[in-house]
Parts: sequence; C-alpha cells; structure tokens
Amino acid sequence: MPQPLRAAIIGSGNIGTDLLLKILRHGRHVAAGALVGIDPASDGLARAARLGVPTTADGVQGLVAMDAFGDIDIVFDATSAASHLDNEAVLRRARPGIRMIDLTPAAIGPYCVPVVNGEEHLDARNVNMVTCGGQATIPMVAAVHRVASVRYAEIVASISSRSAGPGTRANIDEFTETTARAIEVVGGATKGKAIIVLNPADPPLIMRDTVYTLSEPGSESAIEASVAEMVAAVQAYVPGYRLKQRVQFDPVQGLKVPGVGEDLAGLKTSIFLEVEGAAHYLPAFAGNLDIMTSAALRTAERMAEKMRRA
Repeated sequence: MPQPLRAAIIGSGNIGTDLLLKILRHGRHVAAGALVGIDPASDGLARAARLGVPTTADGVQGLVAMDAFGDIDIVFDATSAASHLDNEAVLRRARPGIRMIDLTPAAIGPYCVPVVNGEEHLDARNVNMVTCGGQATIPMVAAVHRVASVRYAEIVASISSRSAGPGTRANIDEFTETTARAIEVVGGATKGKAIIVLNPADPPLIMRDTVYTLSEPGSESAIEASVAEMVAAVQAYVPGYRLKQRVQFDPVQGLKVPGVGEDLAGLKTSIFLEVEGAAHYLPAFAGNLDIMTSAALRTAERMAEKMRRA
C-alpha cells in the first residue's frame, strides 16, 4: 500500500492544532509532516513536538528551510486572509506545484465544500474552505437548490465568542463577503447574504446556524428529503452536525430583496442547525472550528487519494 502523503500546517493556534490532531487520529491518505507557527511558546508547537511532528516557529520561511519540506505534498494554511496571500507567494516560489488548502477567507483558489463540489477541485493547486458558516450552511442552500431554484439565501452563523480567536476576529469582513459569494457560487443561490454573531453567553453555547432560502415553488416533501440527505452526508465527517427541528416552509408573495431588484414570489424555507465539535483539541462548543478542520481534512484525504493513484 502506498505511503500517505505528508502535509504541513501553517498556524499553530486553535485551528491548526485541532487539525493536526485530526490528521494524527484519522488521516489515512495524509500524514502530519510539520506544524508551523510564529510563537515559540505556543501550546500547539509544544504539543506537536511531544507527538514527534517536526515544528518551526519561523513561519512560512521556516517551513521552506526545514529538511522535512522536501517531503511535503500538501500545505494547510490556518492563519489569516492577509497572511495567506504572503504564504502562498512564498510557497509557490519554492515549490510551484505544491497543493494548498486554505482555511482562511482569502479565496485565492476555488471555493470548496466537500459534500457539494469537493470532487470538482481535486486537481486544484489552491482550494479555499470558505468559512465555518459557509461549511455549515452552504450544503443546506444546495440541498434546497437541487429541488427548487433558489433566488435568495441568507445565513446567520452564531458562534461562541470564546471560540473566536484572533484570526476569526480579524477576518469578520472577509467572513461575510466570502460566505455570501460562496452561497451563490457553490450553493447555487442567485443572491446570497451572510451574517456572523459572536455570542458572549457563559457557559458558552455551541454553534447555531440559521438558513433562509427563497426559491421557486417546489415540493416541500422533496426539499425536506433533500435536506435530510445532505445532513447525513455532512455527518459522515462532522458527526455533531444536526438539524435542531424540522424544516419550516412559508409561501411568499411580493417580497423585495435587496440586490435582486424585483418583487419575488415563491417558497421560503427555514433550516435550523446545530454544530457540536468533536473536542479533539477544542471544547465541544467550538463546532465552528471543528467543521472547518473536518472539511479541510476530508478535502485533503480525497485529494491525496487521487494523487496516490496517479
């Protein structure tokens, strides 16, 4: 059996460390090759070193200088949108063909939501995992759209403020813009809108997502069945992903939607989700981070599987 491909993770914070533990526990076609940070005292780098994973605290330049870099086939970037632009440029100069999986909202490469369009981008050199809200909600927009054409989709992602680290907070604008665009490009909506809420509740609440779609008239039972099928597909790699209640439907007449420019009539579908994390490194309430790392690993596994067959 061929050896798994080796992957490096840039970013030794919550997301990068959680992703590292997921690779070590569940990676079949991908193995942990390096963890990269900029803080020598970070818990992530210390944990990786204890687990025998090569580390550097010198950022992407440190990765390129590592002996292990020559064996790296895939690089996950779990930093920030601005940092990803620099990291991508450095890695392209060093290894033009290296594969990158971007967990920031930088969106250099095509958007990737594994259960919706993951198979379309297995040959891409850089794929973008959208956002946590996008990974949770775009499958639901797509589930409605494959039954009845979605004219407008709006999502609200509510996450615990304690699960929003510096990278998340620095990327709020990019979060809303990237998610809204991916709702259209991947989810199929003519117009998309995204809202993020940082919930300060104590004890922390787990991630909640609300999806509203306005579609052409369609079969409510068919939409409900499509949503249930899509939920099950996401649960294959995010077990804590679930519906909070049954899908709700409301006929709509004469609704004016900004950006669409017409009075719309059709079917309003409301979907309420909850995402509980697997608690590999982060608390269970941090489902927003868990769904990102789970989707990134699922994408890398499929990418590596195809690369190993080539």
